[in-house]
Amino acid sequence: MIKKNIPNIITAANLFTGAVGVYFASQFDFESVAICIVLAAFFDFLDGMLARLLKVHSEIGKQLDSLADMVTFGFLPSYILFQLLQMNDAGILSFAAFLIAVFSAFRLAKFNIDTRQSEEFIGLPTPANALFIGFLFFLGDMEMISFLFTTPALLIIAVVFSLLLVAELPMIALKFKNFNFKENIFRYLTIIMAIILISIFQFSAIPVVILLYILLSMIKFTLFSRN
Repeated sequence: MIKKNIPNIITAANLFTGAVGVYFASQFDFESVAICIVLAAFFDFLDGMLARLLKVHSEIGKQLDSLADMVTFGFLPSYILFQLLQMNDAGILSFAAFLIAVFSAFRLAKFNIDTRQSEEFIGLPTPANALFIGFLFFLGDMEMISFLFTTPALLIIAVVFSLLLVAELPMIALKFKNFNFKENIFRYLTIIMAIILISIFQFSAIPVVILLYILLSMIKFTLFSRN
């Protein structure tokens, strides 16, 4: 009985961490929010891995995972955007940020019934979306990209990333069936580039890593669609 519920306990940790992140976002403590998102992403990876290792897949675990992700990777990033828009005195336009929550719900519901997503994702995964938005704060000191924190740019981010969540765009899944370089070249490129950028630029690199992940996925999709 305990063995069966280990992945669910890890999923609950994801949900708890996401809820704590919402509190920190309400206090405009975006550094703590970013830490919560990283921890939650780790728990989200761990629960699935443990479920496979322990062979304890269950329907309740699947539904609990989606509910946890909805809070942590759906509502939390939308609330971060909302708070950033509020800092700009965007008024009623600030509520556009919650499009992220709405489209995250569609993304998660679609994932649960889409049999095509066993080896690759269709649409931007919600954890990747949350990491991008959650770490925007760390780009704030770079004058050349300060425009990202203007109201128009934040609104564009809300709309574009909402659409990416449900787009019919195959995205790289970091799931290795084998370690053959040719078969996994885009997975290796994603990991190597992420390691290099994060080692140099630390937290500021994470939004860039997510953008590169999207770009590499589009390149892979374009190349394979021609074959």
